[in-house]
Amino acid sequence: MSRQLHLALFVTADGIHHGGWRHPQASGADQGFGFYRHLAAQAEAAKLDMLFVADKLAVDDLYGNDFATTVRYRASRGTEPLTLLSALAVTTSHIGLGGTISTSYTEPYHVARMFASIDHLSGGRAAWNAVTSVSDAEAHNFGRAEHYDHATRYARAGEYLDVVRRLWDTWEEDAIAPDKRAGTYGDPAKVHYADHAGKWFDVKGPLSLPRPPQGHPVLIQAGASGTFQDLATRNAEVVFAVYPDIDRAKAGYRSFKDDVAAAGRSPDAVKILPGMVPIIADSDDAAADLLGELDALVEPLAGLSFMSGSMNYDLAGHAIDEPVPDIRDLIRGSKGRFHYVIGKAIDEGWTFADLGRWYGSSLSFAKMVGSPRTVADEMERWLIEEACDGFVVMPAFMPAGVDRMLHDVVPLLQARGVFRRDYASSTLRGHLGLAHPANSFHVQGDRS
Repeated sequence: MSRQLHLALFVTADGIHHGGWRHPQASGADQGFGFYRHLAAQAEAAKLDMLFVADKLAVDDLYGNDFATTVRYRASRGTEPLTLLSALAVTTSHIGLGGTISTSYTEPYHVARMFASIDHLSGGRAAWNAVTSVSDAEAHNFGRAEHYDHATRYARAGEYLDVVRRLWDTWEEDAIAPDKRAGTYGDPAKVHYADHAGKWFDVKGPLSLPRPPQGHPVLIQAGASGTFQDLATRNAEVVFAVYPDIDRAKAGYRSFKDDVAAAGRSPDAVKILPGMVPIIADSDDAAADLLGELDALVEPLAGLSFMSGSMNYDLAGHAIDEPVPDIRDLIRGSKGRFHYVIGKAIDEGWTFADLGRWYGSSLSFAKMVGSPRTVADEMERWLIEEACDGFVVMPAFMPAGVDRMLHDVVPLLQARGVFRRDYASSTLRGHLGLAHPANSFHVQGDRS
């Protein structure tokens, strides 16, 4: 095939299924660095494009106005992404390293410097998942009474991305040219002030280290709303998408690619990677049984408390056996995703207990359930029918949930020619087929 899948592994200690940690196959042990090092080594041996580390800047405490439900049923224990990726940069040599940092509760200079550093230390393998955060719980950890409204946080994020890229460009790639005889180390004409003065940020620059090996670390964005899509079509290079089934994926894929082209960019400049939850067993029937076992272990309150944090709306105000009403206008957090979720609950006639169980099973990502061959067939189908450019693989539980994917499914994809057998590049941009970005100062001929 001319097109091949791109695969990222969602790095998680427990898996994303809210019953997964309770399953007998789950390890349940504290996950120190040895766990992550082994996981990264497995993913690199399978020739995956990238490791992807998500993040949230708070323990969800919106459901019932405290964190009791979250801690009781599904406490997050995610490691700070850049700390983990810095360590994994040393133990890996080819696989990309993607981490989540919020544009709402950091400063552009810090983020530009940190990702440039990881790109240098890894030899060009860094990626930034730029998110706007979703909840008041996160705002409370950074001196705000409530989170920015939806329009404001995306407007702020747009300027933030401009500043970070400008900082990455402040050193031209040949700015450092040590000449011992002449006693000169670099060319000051090739280092520039950023001189950004905007509505949200005032940043002089230049950055305190040279331009990253990739020019710019790869920019990932995740979301589903129209406001998100407007920002992502102009900026993203990888989109971490939420599509619950192939029909919605095909429609979303085509719409997004069309919008990218309308923004004056090549559709190939953005890779759309929906999240995918693989449930794999020796046979299709055994996989269906495994999913049934996992779903039976979901506590509805686990799903509802997680949803409350992501929606920035307290679902504890509704009785758990109450039919789900239309609360879409009350969502202040992640809008596009939960407009679909609440609409589905209404259409299906679910109670809040039903909704909590359903959401805890998938987080509204697509599940691919079956034998290794069946899962490989479905992944290939999504690629052929232009529903995706690849997937973010999201194990339901750990470590068995990822082992079968890497050891049983990936070799089938390789044998069919829809996934690489070996790396052809040492950089993440190379893996993804993304161009090296031109330096904006060089293009402008600016020597300020």
